[in-house]
Amino acid sequence: MKRTLCCNWNALDRGVLSWGYLELKHGLKMKTGDRSNVFQVMSEGVGRFNVQGKTCLIPEMNRIGCRLMAGVFRGFGINSAVMDTYEGLDLGKEFTSGKECFPCVVTLGDILMFIKREKERLGDRFNPENYIYFMPESNGPCRFGMYNKYHRMILDSLPDLDKLKITTLTADDGYALTGLIPKEKIQHFYKAGYLSVVAGDILDRLLWRIRPYEKKEGIADSFIEEATEQMVQSFSKNSSNQTLSAVRSDLMRILAQGREIIDPRIPRKPIIAVVGEIYVRSHLKSNQDTIRTLEKYGAEAVNASIGEWINYITYEQVRLAKTSLRLNLRKLRLPEVTEALQRYLKHSLKLFYQYMVQRNLYRLARSCIDIADDHKIGVLEKALKRSNSFSFEIGTEACLSIASALEVAHQGFNGIVNIFPFTCMPSNLTSSIAKPLMANLNVPYMDISYDGSFQPGREAALRTFMYQAYQHFNRQD
Repeated sequence: MKRTLCCNWNALDRGVLSWGYLELKHGLKMKTGDRSNVFQVMSEGVGRFNVQGKTCLIPEMNRIGCRLMAGVFRGFGINSAVMDTYEGLDLGKEFTSGKECFPCVVTLGDILMFIKREKERLGDRFNPENYIYFMPESNGPCRFGMYNKYHRMILDSLPDLDKLKITTLTADDGYALTGLIPKEKIQHFYKAGYLSVVAGDILDRLLWRIRPYEKKEGIADSFIEEATEQMVQSFSKNSSNQTLSAVRSDLMRILAQGREIIDPRIPRKPIIAVVGEIYVRSHLKSNQDTIRTLEKYGAEAVNASIGEWINYITYEQVRLAKTSLRLNLRKLRLPEVTEALQRYLKHSLKLFYQYMVQRNLYRLARSCIDIADDHKIGVLEKALKRSNSFSFEIGTEACLSIASALEVAHQGFNGIVNIFPFTCMPSNLTSSIAKPLMANLNVPYMDISYDGSFQPGREAALRTFMYQAYQHFNRQD
C-alpha cells in the first residue's frame, strides 16, 4: 500500500493543514482523521533532546563539512556518524508522494536505510533508543521546517521506531544549542562547531581551486579525501580545547600541500558561481555532481558556502531584534524594549564573532593559496537595495542567491548556475528575478532543478552554457 501524506507544506509551517489522505502500510498509532494526534506527534516527537550517551545520526549534506561536524561531536564525547547517503533513495520515495521537497525524500531514505542496515547488523541487539537523529529546521515559507515533522510521522508508523528521537536546531533562535548538550559545554561547542563550518567551506574551495588545474587527473580528489579525514581527526582531538590553534595549524598545513597539486602551466579558466538551495547545491549525488560536469567543460566553479547560511541566520536575528527595538521604542513599551535590546546585543556579538573567525581563517588560507573569499551578509543586503530587486524582509534563500549572483557578476565571474530542487519556491523566485538581472549584465545564467531523475539534455545544456561562459571570459581579456 502506498504511503502518502498530501498537505500544503508552505501553509503547514504556519500551522494550517490541508489534509488529503494518510495511508501507511504499518499503521500509525492514530486513527484516520484524528488530526489532534498528528499535531501531538509533530510537537512532542521532535525537539531538543540531549545527545549525550546516544549515537548522533547526521544526514550528509556537503561531504566535507558534515564529517568535520561529526568530529566536533566526538571531540565532546558524543558518538556520531554521518549516514551513507542516497543509497536509500528508493526507500525515501516509497514513503513519499513526489510532492515533497527533494531533500526531504533523500534524507528520509538515508535514515531508513541506516536503520535497515543496523537491524541487519545487530539483529535482536538493535535498540532504537541508542540513536538520536539530528535534523535541523528553518522557518517558512521554505519546506525545510517540515522535514523532521514528516520524518517523525514516518518513523512512528514503523515498529518500535517511535523510540528513535529526532533532535533539532531551529533558525527561529539562531540555531541555539540549548538542550542538546550540557549548558557548561555550549560555548566551547559553538566555537568548535562554527570553526568546522568555515574550515569545511575552505576545504571545499581548495578542491574547486586545485582540481581544474591538477597535474594528474584524480590526485586532487584523493588529496582532499585524505585531508578531510585528517581534519576530522583534528576536530575530534582538539574541539574541547579552548584555543583550537591546533586545528588551524592542521588546516594551514593542508592548504600549503594542496597548492603543490596545481600545474602552473595550465592557464586560468572561466569562473562560475553556483548559487541556489543549500542542500541540493551542496549534496553531490542530489545535484549529480554538477560542479564536476562544469569542470569537465572547462570551468573553475565556486559554490556558495555553508557559512553564508549560518551567518545569514544570525544576521536575520540581529535585523529582527533591531526592528522590534525600534517599533517598541516608538510605543514606549519598556519591557519589550529591554527584551529586544538584549536580543540585539546577544546576536550582534554572535555575528561579530562569526565574522571575525571567518575573516581570520580566510585570511590565513588566502596567504597559502588564492581561494575565493566569502562575503558578509550585510554586503548582500546592500546589493539587493541598490538593485531594488528583492528584500531581506521577504527572507528565504532567495535573498542570498539573488544578491550573491549580483555580487559575483560585478566581481567579474563568467557565469551563474542556480541549482535547486524541483518545485523549490525560494529558488524559483531566484530564477524569476536573477535571470533578467544577469541578462541585463550580459552574464551567462542557467537554472538546473533536480528531483532524482536523469535528464538526457542536461549535460548538453551545461556544455552550451560553458560555451557562453568562455565567450564572456574571452571578452574580459
